[in-house]
Amino acid sequence: MKIAGATLNQIPMDWDGNTHNILEALNDAQQQDVKLLCFPELSICGYGCEDVFLSEWMWRKALKTLTEKILPAAPNLAFTAGLPIKFEDKMYNCVAFCSGGQIQYIIPKQNLAQDGVHYEPRWFTAWEVGKQANISLNGKEIPIGDYVIEFEEYTIGFEICEDAWRDDRPANRLCERGVNLILNPSASHFAIDKSLSRQDLVLSSSEKYNCTYIYANLLGNEAGRMIYDGELMIAKNGELKFRNELLSFRNYQLGIWDTQKDHAKIASPFKSNPNQEFRKAVSLALFDYLRKSYSNGFVLSLSGGADSSTSAVLVAEMIRLGIEELGLELFLKKIHKADWYEELKIEEEASKIIANRIFTTAYQSTENSGYTTFESAKKLANEIGAIFYHWNIDDEVNGYTQKISDNIGRKLNWEQDDIALQNIQARARSPIIWILANIKNALLLTTSNRSEGSVGYTTMDGDTSGSIAPIAAIGKPFIIQWLKWAEKNLGYKSLSYVNSLQPTAELRPENKAQSDETDLMPYPLLQKIEELAIRERFSPVEIYKELKISWDGNINILKPSIQKFFKLWSRNQWKRERIAVSFHLDDYNVDPKTWCRFPILSSSFKEELEELEKAE
Repeated sequence: MKIAGATLNQIPMDWDGNTHNILEALNDAQQQDVKLLCFPELSICGYGCEDVFLSEWMWRKALKTLTEKILPAAPNLAFTAGLPIKFEDKMYNCVAFCSGGQIQYIIPKQNLAQDGVHYEPRWFTAWEVGKQANISLNGKEIPIGDYVIEFEEYTIGFEICEDAWRDDRPANRLCERGVNLILNPSASHFAIDKSLSRQDLVLSSSEKYNCTYIYANLLGNEAGRMIYDGELMIAKNGELKFRNELLSFRNYQLGIWDTQKDHAKIASPFKSNPNQEFRKAVSLALFDYLRKSYSNGFVLSLSGGADSSTSAVLVAEMIRLGIEELGLELFLKKIHKADWYEELKIEEEASKIIANRIFTTAYQSTENSGYTTFESAKKLANEIGAIFYHWNIDDEVNGYTQKISDNIGRKLNWEQDDIALQNIQARARSPIIWILANIKNALLLTTSNRSEGSVGYTTMDGDTSGSIAPIAAIGKPFIIQWLKWAEKNLGYKSLSYVNSLQPTAELRPENKAQSDETDLMPYPLLQKIEELAIRERFSPVEIYKELKISWDGNINILKPSIQKFFKLWSRNQWKRERIAVSFHLDDYNVDPKTWCRFPILSSSFKEELEELEKAE
């Protein structure tokens, strides 16, 4: 008997597209004689439907899609289908267990995800442990509730995503009910190294509960912010039988284990490689965002610094990885450029030609820009194949400042007007690059990172201006080391230019020797304070006591740096409220639309910082 899990790259409420992916996977599974297939959580409608889950019509549409379009296509295997179901005036996150072309059981989720990026209790009710009932669907009475299911030689139980991560998990009770197969349909967002904990969960669960355990996760950038890595695992009694390669560009993947054989075709157990995960996750997210938004490409203000260089390389890697996995013809079809194939199929450097057609960059200099950053930007754009423009914006900057000077009766100067003179340069770049994005019908990439976002070291409507912020959820220290890794491991020789530079905004005159770390604090220290304050939720005094032990740098800068961080964090929440759409990449981020909410107006930790002053 062959059993399997499937991952799916879905779109919220894309009934035809989602159904197409499901039917393709079902057909593939049936051709390979699979008898039982586990699809991911809420895969019919999509996990990220947000408040549409509250509507009355939506769950009915999902049910109709299952009964009229999916079930007739799968008469010869059993499978799970994720969808919302309304029962007794409450909405539940459910799995339909289907076989013989019929819905046999409805299994609701018992534990709802409600931390970090998840808000399931806003839409769903947790099912009561042990509760069993019947629901009338399309004139047929179907069991709904905490059931175990007999199928062939298996007694099947369910843990739906969050269910498996609670101390009081369903598996604790399922094993007492004779279950020997647990299915886990999931919508578990990507985070670097998260697969380590998932793999441990699946292996330890199969051993602890003396069962076979199937884990099936969603795939891709489904709704704009969350990335799903499409992980599939099958384990039995503590032994991994199948694991797939993550972050695929395909519509679906199957993970099949023939239970009569000792092993399936298995990928190696997951090993930590944050740089590769970051590369593949953002590339996939950009690919999905591009094709699902029907945009014509990307535009980037390429400054020659670390953040814009990272964004540029990730677009190039999107093209490279997509062609490697899908082949040129299918890659072009997916980004709605199928008519390019006949021309490009004979080209040795098709990826660079594609980059030249879908990726436009511009270096927007001022009198404060350095030749080294211009060279860094130009060399990288040329190596990637992107269009590269260069223009100077001093006339625009001078026009703005002269108008203000004429009206306030004095000339602006760096002693009195430092922030204003810096910001107008960043803001003057925005309207021009937006014109280019509009002309190209392309997505404008903005390059703020998490370190800048946490302290507001960014110009609103300047370097924050854009459609997507692909690196807004990752810290500057990671980006700096990733670029060095990319130069060595991905073959981008032009990165040697940016990797030799010290991070700087280049908004002050050269004689003022501006650098990011002089303006803020050392990036490794900023990262550590941010982790303790935002991820661990430590107070200023708690952070100081922790860093006194763990920080190996200058102890004398700890108090001033912690004070600066909390003051800037509080002052700049309004900026974080306006972050462009960003991808969740790590185990935390500072985007209030996903992970971290904070009041726009607050006391700015006044008493807590006074306590810090007195701390020994």
